Parts: sequence; C-alpha cells; structure tokens
Amino acid sequence: METVYTVERISGLADRAREKFHLLNVTNVRQKHDDGNLGWSDEGPFDAILVTAASRGLPDALLEQLAEGGRMVIPVGDGDVQELKVIDRMGDAWQQETADYVRFVPLVGGIVR
Repeated sequence: METVYTVERISGLADRAREKFHLLNVTNVRQKHDDGNLGWSDEGPFDAILVTAASRGLPDALLEQLAEGGRMVIPVGDGDVQELKVIDRMGDAWQQETADYVRFVPLVGGIVR
C-alpha cells in the first residue's frame, strides 16, 4: 500500500484528522503540522501533489518536490474564482493547463497552534 503524506497548518484540524484516521483504521497516512506552502521536502519527491486551498501563484517548494513525471493539482488565484491548474513535471520543466474554474479558501502561510 502506498503512503500518503498530508500537511495541515492548523493544529486542531491536524489533531481531528489524526483521530479520524485512527478510528477508520487508516494506516498509510503520515501527517505533519506545518506550513502547507512548504510541502514535506524530507519525504519527496512525490508522484502526485493535491493542494486544497488557493495559492496566489505556484509555490516553488511544491514544484521542486514534484517527481519527474509527477502531477500537481492546485487552485491558483486570489479572487472569488480561481483556476484549477494541472501541473505535469517533465524533467526540469513543468507543463500546466487550466482544468476548470473553482472557488477555494486561500492558501495561508505559517502555522496555528
């Protein structure tokens, strides 16, 4: 079974998720309380990265953690409507396309205890 890595900036949400994973006997998820903009460089590169908050741009740290041949899906934009970007890494280059228009909460830096 593949390992899934998740980063949550809000301590209370991270705790609740950890409890749910335990209750559901989900054993392949590793969780970290940290700034999601930074990803989890110690565990990368990743075949897939899914971002569930809208970034103003493409975070360099996440692009660098994407494995060659990997894909990232991320909402981008700071207005009421963002572009859902699909980013594919091809060697040292990234190709992107807009898959749809969406509305997500903003991707905020830092952590909340």
